[in-house]
Amino acid sequence: QLHSDLDKGVGSVKYTLSGDGAGTVFTIDETTGDIHAIRSLDREEKPFYTLRAQAVDVDTKKPLEPESEFIIKVQDINDNEPKFLDGPYVASVPEMSPVGAYVLQVKATDADDPTYGNSARVVYSILQGQPYFSIDPKTGVIRTALPNMDREVKEQYQVLIQAKDMGGQLGGLAGTTTVNITLTDVNDNPPRFPKSIFHLKVPETSHVGSAIGRIRAVDPDFGKNAEIEYNIVPGDGGNLFDITTDENTQEGVIKLKKPLDFETKKAYTFKVEASNLHLDHRFHSVGPFKDTATVKINVLDMDEPPVFSKPMYTMEVYEDTPVGTIIGAVTAQDLDAGSSSVRYFMDWKNDVDSYFTIDATEGTIATNELLDRESTAQYNFSIIASKVSNPLLTSKVNVIVNVLDVNEFPPEISVPYETSVCENAKPGQVIQTITAADKDLSPAGQRFSFKLSSEASNKPNFTVHDYRNNTAGIETRRNGYSRRQQELYFLPIVIEDSSYPVQSSTNTLTIRVCRCDSDGTIQSCNVEAIFLPVGLSTGALIAILLCIVILLVIVVLYVALRRQKKKDTLMTSKEDIRDNVIHYDDEGGGEEDTQAFDIGALRNPKVIEDNKIRRDIKPDTLRFTRHRPPAEDNTDIRDFINQRLQENDVDPSAPPYDSLATYAYEGNGSVAESLSSIDSLTTEADQDYDYLSDWGPRFKILADMFGEESYNPDKVT
Repeated sequence: QLHSDLDKGVGSVKYTLSGDGAGTVFTIDETTGDIHAIRSLDREEKPFYTLRAQAVDVDTKKPLEPESEFIIKVQDINDNEPKFLDGPYVASVPEMSPVGAYVLQVKATDADDPTYGNSARVVYSILQGQPYFSIDPKTGVIRTALPNMDREVKEQYQVLIQAKDMGGQLGGLAGTTTVNITLTDVNDNPPRFPKSIFHLKVPETSHVGSAIGRIRAVDPDFGKNAEIEYNIVPGDGGNLFDITTDENTQEGVIKLKKPLDFETKKAYTFKVEASNLHLDHRFHSVGPFKDTATVKINVLDMDEPPVFSKPMYTMEVYEDTPVGTIIGAVTAQDLDAGSSSVRYFMDWKNDVDSYFTIDATEGTIATNELLDRESTAQYNFSIIASKVSNPLLTSKVNVIVNVLDVNEFPPEISVPYETSVCENAKPGQVIQTITAADKDLSPAGQRFSFKLSSEASNKPNFTVHDYRNNTAGIETRRNGYSRRQQELYFLPIVIEDSSYPVQSSTNTLTIRVCRCDSDGTIQSCNVEAIFLPVGLSTGALIAILLCIVILLVIVVLYVALRRQKKKDTLMTSKEDIRDNVIHYDDEGGGEEDTQAFDIGALRNPKVIEDNKIRRDIKPDTLRFTRHRPPAEDNTDIRDFINQRLQENDVDPSAPPYDSLATYAYEGNGSVAESLSSIDSLTTEADQDYDYLSDWGPRFKILADMFGEESYNPDKVT
């Protein structure tokens, strides 16, 4: 209540209220000054209000006292329960953890005033989840309450946590949340085989490296703690098999390391050990984290292909051995219980296989053609063996045949030598060292001997010195050589090998005499240098030769141009490049005229006769048309005319040249029929030539000539 000292209680004073919540939250009695709350207050929404009050004279409306300010504070009551703002919670703890292992800390928030009373003092407790877990009532830390909780027994736990204010006293408000706790795995369980013996059946034809069976040990752990490694314990049959781990299923996959043979051994027994890869030292006291089982494998008998006695056969044969000579044999056997006969045949792949044949029953290999070591030194082919009882079962083996060399080629000088000797050479001087080569396969210690031929040994020019190491030196035998007397010497050298039979050849070495200085350095070996004057150098000689060649080229070009010009003149005067057209000043004698035009020009247009004399014949009186069958032997002329007609028809730039020529036969099948008036029944005056205008641009000139001018008999000559 507000009250002014000037208020006498007669109603002369009026009280007013302003500030936070005035008129909405709080109201004042204008006469008595009592302040009332007109709605519920919430401390958590607004803890205090600042208001201003004033006493005013009712009559004058003037303030009786200065405006005064006051604060209304909202007193807290316990009207808010604790809340877990981060709930529900998810936590994990390793299995087999000791009592008191930390799991998680939860926290509840109370909106009440923590400075006033116990409204905001929260106490935590577990409503569900005991006896596995416990919680600190003040801090909210959750810990394990039981030792050795096993994930393999129970993995998931749901704990219900309560937070209560008023210090947990009766009448306090409470809130709850859920904590989902998972036990994480540790390697506390060793792998165990579900049975002590595993039986497997494997065909003897199983391929090396193939999987022949699977075994599995069970580990209840999870993830990497359940990873298992399998090993074969050394013992019976362990060296024939191998085992690996399937990473997806953690199974042991047994694979074959070596081929199996039912006839050799029918069963194998060995032990397999399964152990964990990732061990936990805290559980070593539990016992060894591994287990052992026995694997028994029974080999199944299968129908197998024949087996060769060797994995590969190597044979040798001399070249030029007669066809049909046996060079060796292959052997294959059927090792199955019911032994079957074996047949052999070549595995034809290329033409090389045709050099040999094999006996289908005995397996002997013989030559089928003559062999040449220099052509092919080694042959490689395959032999296939099949069972008579089951031809589909086959096996293959490689055969290598080495062709041995027979000494059939003589040795020769290895490379062509360019040998020279100085004019001032001294006797005994080595001018060339030569070596030899043999096309035959030279055996170890092959030696070549060198000597002069019998006809050259008597000449006092050069000699051959054999160094006994497959080389020889050419030495001079006289003092000085003259290029003017003899420029080239041909030295025949005989080379022999040491094989049987001995082969030899005569090789000619060309020796050129050269001019050298006093030190033996070659200065010139050209023959023309002998005849040159002393003052004329080689460069000057080359320049003179070039000038002569240029003059000869100019003369040849000039003569060729003169001949070409003369030929072009004759061609222009004697040939008509427009399809060999011949012009006449008057009308010829028709088909009977064989002198006015030579039919040979049409039979071979490329042949043009010079100085052909024209003899015109006056046309006879008009007579009836004579139908003459085309000559059967003039197909070449017909083809020529058709070809030239087609070329001009498709050429739009070719002008319609008019010409008159005599042919060996009258054409047929023309749409325009005959244009000649020689054999016409009527005269030109009786004919209408207007149809020439419909034949196209090639007949335009004829249409103009016969269409516009009238026929005048006096003009006919």
